[in-house]
Amino acid sequence: MNKIFEQLLQIRGVGRDFLAPKYEKLTSPEELPDMISAIERLILARDRGEKILVYGDYDVDGVTATAIMLDTLEMLGVTGVEYMLPDRFVDGYGMSKRLVERAKKTRVKLVITVDCGSNNGEIIDELAKSGIDVVVTDHHEVMGEIPKAVAVVNPKRPEFRKQVLARQAEIIDGASLVDISGLEELSGAGVAFMMAKALANRGEIRAGQEKWLMDLAMVGIICDAMKLIKDNRIICKFGMIVLKKTRRPGLVELMRVAQTKKINAETIGFQIGPRLNAAGRLHTAELALKLLTTKSRVEAAKLAGELDRLNAERKSQQNKAVNKLEKQGEINDSVIVVKGEFNEGIVGIIAGRLTEKYRKPSFVLTEVDGALKGSGRSFGEFNLALALSECQDLLIGGGGHAAACGVKLNTENFEEFRQKINEYYRGLGLKNQERFLDTKEDLVVTEVGELNLDLLEEISQLEPFGEGNPEPVFLIPDAFLLDVSRMGAEGQHLRILARGEDGKSIKLVAFNAPEEWLELRSGGRANLWVVLTENEWNGIRSAEGRILKLNFY
Repeated sequence: MNKIFEQLLQIRGVGRDFLAPKYEKLTSPEELPDMISAIERLILARDRGEKILVYGDYDVDGVTATAIMLDTLEMLGVTGVEYMLPDRFVDGYGMSKRLVERAKKTRVKLVITVDCGSNNGEIIDELAKSGIDVVVTDHHEVMGEIPKAVAVVNPKRPEFRKQVLARQAEIIDGASLVDISGLEELSGAGVAFMMAKALANRGEIRAGQEKWLMDLAMVGIICDAMKLIKDNRIICKFGMIVLKKTRRPGLVELMRVAQTKKINAETIGFQIGPRLNAAGRLHTAELALKLLTTKSRVEAAKLAGELDRLNAERKSQQNKAVNKLEKQGEINDSVIVVKGEFNEGIVGIIAGRLTEKYRKPSFVLTEVDGALKGSGRSFGEFNLALALSECQDLLIGGGGHAAACGVKLNTENFEEFRQKINEYYRGLGLKNQERFLDTKEDLVVTEVGELNLDLLEEISQLEPFGEGNPEPVFLIPDAFLLDVSRMGAEGQHLRILARGEDGKSIKLVAFNAPEEWLELRSGGRANLWVVLTENEWNGIRSAEGRILKLNFY
């Protein structure tokens, strides 16, 4: 084992079980609250020949979770299955009135939600009055009372989290047990996959068939930025393997139009995910769902092309919106809360860009049907879901996670909402939150000859990278800059040949480098924070670094 890789494993506290996880080590899905009740209701619906409606969400996690549930019901032998995805521009997030109308009109007997439902007690009660049962599968924070559904399968349920915390507090041989279960980190697609696994454990689905759902579960988990530890680590590790030989023409065609060269977390997060998301942001998420469920290569190619076009349009709109806000100058509040005339489907991306630029939590809202709808983005110790719970009296609706949320309020409440959110933030007394966004090295490497293909091959065992398992960052201190040059049609990229203390050199690149980096000249010295990548040119492979941060002098 490469000595740098060995040090890396020690620092991260991971071993062979992490590098080569076993499918059999997945936490039993039956541990999830109400899972037994949920699968028993599904089996009953099949045996009675009842019609089922699967209700999802319009983001990547919601769409992949819906596709997983539809495939699960097919494997279970259910025949009468329909689906419905909310329209972002009509329904908003969660179960809507249109769902009630659709369920009654089509005479379904059971509604199964994926990636939503935990905060829709009124809709569930309304369905119950019409004799329609509901099984909720979700992973969002529960903002109030648990809905009176047949089952609410959600690892964020307060009583389940209390059980997890109680187990974490146990002491064995003087050591505190932490993160015993990974269930609480599942995404909506992860929860849906666990339902398929529970049915397979029960013998209702042919053993092993549920594994073919892991490509979708992996995409949902990574794109929803869930921690890639424990169960998520296992699902995503095997999901990557399944994706490489996927049976889904839609994923094959989507990777073709995205010109995917390598299947990894970066591909999922920056090529596959945005294209799937573009459907729900600008049009209808059903385009993405049809892509994931079609068995026709011809239809898949057509749908993939349409998603690629929508993604390009999404980029254009988002860049214009961000540029417009940036011209207004930096905002001084602790939490940025802005409104404007934006496409409702891209406000979350705009909020993310503002958070990235100003290093502050951000809310971006736009007027829709006389009210303000928008999204929030956060980082560090500021939990958006808890923040919204402090503003319930000002909201029409809202909810989400610690780092991302949706919100809706009356226009006249905008200023009070901005003030209250900021007062809540200041009341927490949070210190030095920017540290959560700063690039930190895993290891300091002075001998750059060690940053080679052999090390890169060993690092690949840690993939997929993401929340809770970031790509390793190496600091090359006091490197001598043998050669510095600019690349690209507009000279916007930077290439450096850097020499370490061992006298060996390594090629480094920075795409769309900041202006101050472009002032670098050959012969200087710099501290360089890099991730290791593979470069192939004319059939020759080499290891090079992608620069994340640098200090020069």
